[in-house]
Formats: sequence, C-alpha cells, structure tokens
Amino acid sequence: MWRRFRPVFGLQVLATTIIASIAAWFAGAHGAISALLGGLISIVAGLVFVLMAAKSTAKRGRSAGEVLFAALKAEVAKLVLALLLLWLVLAIYQEVVIVGLLGSFVLTLLIFSMALFAGDKD
Repeated sequence: MWRRFRPVFGLQVLATTIIASIAAWFAGAHGAISALLGGLISIVAGLVFVLMAAKSTAKRGRSAGEVLFAALKAEVAKLVLALLLLWLVLAIYQEVVIVGLLGSFVLTLLIFSMALFAGDKD
C-alpha cells in the first residue's frame, strides 16, 4: 500500500511548495503560509487514510465487504479530519489568504486521488 501512495505524497509536497512560492509572490508571507497550510491539511488527511487502510488490509481472510467497509471508514476519517483542520486554520489564522489555502488544498486533494490510477510495481 505504501508503494502506491509514496510518489503521490511526493507530488503533493512538490505541488504545495510550488503553490506556496506563487502565493508568496502574489500575497507575501501570509499567502505562502496559507498555501503551505492548505497542502499540509490534505497531506495529513491522506496519511490518516493510508494508515487506516493499511491497517485494515493487513488482516488476512477478510471478505470483500469488510475491505470495502474499512476503505469507506478510512475515507470518512480523511474527510472529517480535513474539514476539521480547515476549520481550525480558518478560525485561528486571522491573516489567512483563502485563495492560497483552498487552492493548495484542492490541488493536493486531487493529486491524492491519482493513487487510484497508480499501478503496483512488483
């Protein structure tokens, strides 16, 4: 499972860095920080998903329904955590640049979905 997601996390970090650089150019330090926070929210939520999914697939002899249910639980945990972290940043960081935060968040969330299309290299 980690082999599939490792390059995706790398792309998320790269995209976050690029967006933070662009946001710094247009909106200064607060734009860069906002973009970094948006990317980090998505990365942390994705890590929670991978940890929960890896834990559930490590158990042998599970039915397809059990595996699907575990994947859905991991997805719900990812979304709840992402929304909670977004709310926390918006509530605490007074100088947040919304475009940088949401732009970085959405892009890294879309990059995470690319893991579904990544093939296993065995």
